Amino acid sequence: MARQLTLDLTMPPASSRDDFLITAANRDALAMLDAPGRWPQGRLLLIGGPGSGKTHLVGFWAADHGAHVSHGWTLTPESVDDLVRPGAALVIEDAHEIGGNPVAEQGLFHLWNLAGARGALLLITAQAPPRDWGVALPDLRSRLETAAQAILGPPDDALLPAVLVKLFADRQIQVAPEVVDWLSLRMERDLDLARRLVAAIDRESLADRRAITRRLAAELLDKLAPADA
Repeated sequence: MARQLTLDLTMPPASSRDDFLITAANRDALAMLDAPGRWPQGRLLLIGGPGSGKTHLVGFWAADHGAHVSHGWTLTPESVDDLVRPGAALVIEDAHEIGGNPVAEQGLFHLWNLAGARGALLLITAQAPPRDWGVALPDLRSRLETAAQAILGPPDDALLPAVLVKLFADRQIQVAPEVVDWLSLRMERDLDLARRLVAAIDRESLADRRAITRRLAAELLDKLAPADA
């Protein structure tokens, strides 16, 4: 049977606060995010691996606080003055990417100091703690390593199946509970893998006009899992 040409017609993922799945893996981080008045000097680092929920959290937090969102690698000492408004809120995403980039490191250092001087909230996201970023600027490194951190843990027994259901729902796919349960018991607790796996299942099912079964899920999990070993 000829494979059917597939188009990616995925609906945008549900990304409101109500759509965020709360479990022990992220409850403490969400509580810290929801209490900016308790952030030391108005700054917080949000740490979590790929697919851990950082983007979802940042999306509704930024909307709630009218925050401007920028990326670490785009920062320069000259650009930060326009980013930091007095008393406002700012998000810097993927700050781990600044390590080894002298211009971006200087930019974040100036932004850090300017946010404090102007009483602005500063939320910084990264995939790893600052000690692993490779930051060369000593003054910036010391500030980052002593900042408050909200840690998103790996998905637990409750979060992984719930995320799989949501990922399928975002693609308007109804999947039998036994398929989700089977995957949850056998795949690594890795939300980035879950996202790629659901996308692959969707593509394969459409291309070959196959029902989404445990057999199809197993075939694609075998193909994707080795890259995450």
